[in-house]
Amino acid sequence: MKKSFALLLNLGFWVCYFSLIGILLTLYNKSISHAADHIYKVINAFKSLFIFAILPSAITYVLYYFVLFRKYLQHRKYLRSMLFGLVIAIGVAVLSYILHRYLIETGRILDMDEAGRKGRSTAIIVITATTVINLITGMLALSIKGFVTWLSEIRLKELLKEKNYEMEMALVKSQLDPHLLFNTINNIDALILKDAVKASNYLNKLSGIMRFILYETKTDLILLHKEVEYLEKYIALQKIRTANQHYVKFSVTGVMGNKLIAPMVFIPFIENAFKHTNNKKIENAITIDIIVNDDNIRLVCANKFETGAKIQQPDSGLGNELIKKRLELLYKGRHSLSVNNNGELYKIDLMIPYG
Repeated sequence: MKKSFALLLNLGFWVCYFSLIGILLTLYNKSISHAADHIYKVINAFKSLFIFAILPSAITYVLYYFVLFRKYLQHRKYLRSMLFGLVIAIGVAVLSYILHRYLIETGRILDMDEAGRKGRSTAIIVITATTVINLITGMLALSIKGFVTWLSEIRLKELLKEKNYEMEMALVKSQLDPHLLFNTINNIDALILKDAVKASNYLNKLSGIMRFILYETKTDLILLHKEVEYLEKYIALQKIRTANQHYVKFSVTGVMGNKLIAPMVFIPFIENAFKHTNNKKIENAITIDIIVNDDNIRLVCANKFETGAKIQQPDSGLGNELIKKRLELLYKGRHSLSVNNNGELYKIDLMIPYG
């Protein structure tokens, strides 16, 4: 959502608020129009309104809008939100009363004994009234901020769906590409006469890959172990294309349990590694490490490539801009991605949180 819309909502609130202040001043002006000290009373009324209505409302609005909502309410800390909201409203009300007493009322510090019981009761009434005004202003600030955030989240979800769709289509196109299917099927066909059991196993892996891409990636989150199983099948099918048993080194460290991640976050980087590794005879041409930690999961994927070969390792890779946009939409500052290309080794290090 555009910032101009949020600015317009806030501006609309303050226009209405100052309009109400103007109406009160107009009514007060009419009620004392025949008084000898008319101008003096109007000025004092404006000062009082500024100290007890405008200034505390502005401070409360800003604190509720930018601090209370983001730090507590947005994280569903409702009890703390109520507690700190009340503290802010009362604290600002007390501050405004002190400013009025010491800076405006008489221009000197008044002795509390001089005011007596009447002064104390007046202070309580004024502070209570200001607190109520602050609470109303704060609730409106939270409502406006909540509405703006809600619209932003709706827009974000729409963008995420669009990027997920683009990503899904790009991945399906690249991974279910006819050449990949034909090569895999031909390799399996060649294995049938040599080792029917092994050929059947590879055929099941291919079927599992297609099923995973077409059906199991429709949800926002999937179990981590399912994503890893998919990667294992994908790597196994890629290894059919070479006799080098040490072509790929794949390892998973840590306990996956019931941890959840967004589907198909890792595969684009692994797919790029296979696509741009042009020498399948060297050992550990591709190394893939998945490290499962308590709070996050890391993918470290590196592939060797020859600088003089026809296929060069690009800096952006297959759809890397699209991949980065999807990561930003999914995790928005909660992930880290580093890319290192030294001309012979292309390495990515991705860290994402769970959920």
